[in-house]
Amino acid sequence: MLPIALEKEIAESEHPKELAVDVMMAVQEQYGYLSDAAVDECAGLLGMSPLEVDELATFYTFLYREPVGKYVVHICDSVICWMDGSESIGEHLCRKLGIEMGQTTADGLFTLLPVCCIGYCDRSPAILINKKVYGPLTIAKLDEIIDGLKAEKNAE
Repeated sequence: MLPIALEKEIAESEHPKELAVDVMMAVQEQYGYLSDAAVDECAGLLGMSPLEVDELATFYTFLYREPVGKYVVHICDSVICWMDGSESIGEHLCRKLGIEMGQTTADGLFTLLPVCCIGYCDRSPAILINKKVYGPLTIAKLDEIIDGLKAEKNAE
């Protein structure tokens, strides 16, 4: 279900296609990712073909065409973060979680995704977890963050 304000905006828009990213984000929020059915839903809402929606969805880093974990970890691999150690951060996360970049842990808790820049060069090396920035990171800080999220999940 789309937020009422977004439904109203689509209905009143002369060019609803301009709202494509907002609609895809709202639908993703509802389903967790953009399945083929969700892409079809977006296309119907916007008067677009499913192919047009899919082309947009696969372009944007924060739109997911496959299921993702409860915690989506975007690891910045920009030049600044790389110079400050993002490579070791990414390698450590892969070892700690037992997955490779682009994969989700078997328990569905974490997905690791590289991203070319998250815009937090002042906090380098940095990661985003569910749109919250963490940085500057050390291996110890990273372990604390991940262990805290695991503990939070176990407490539920």
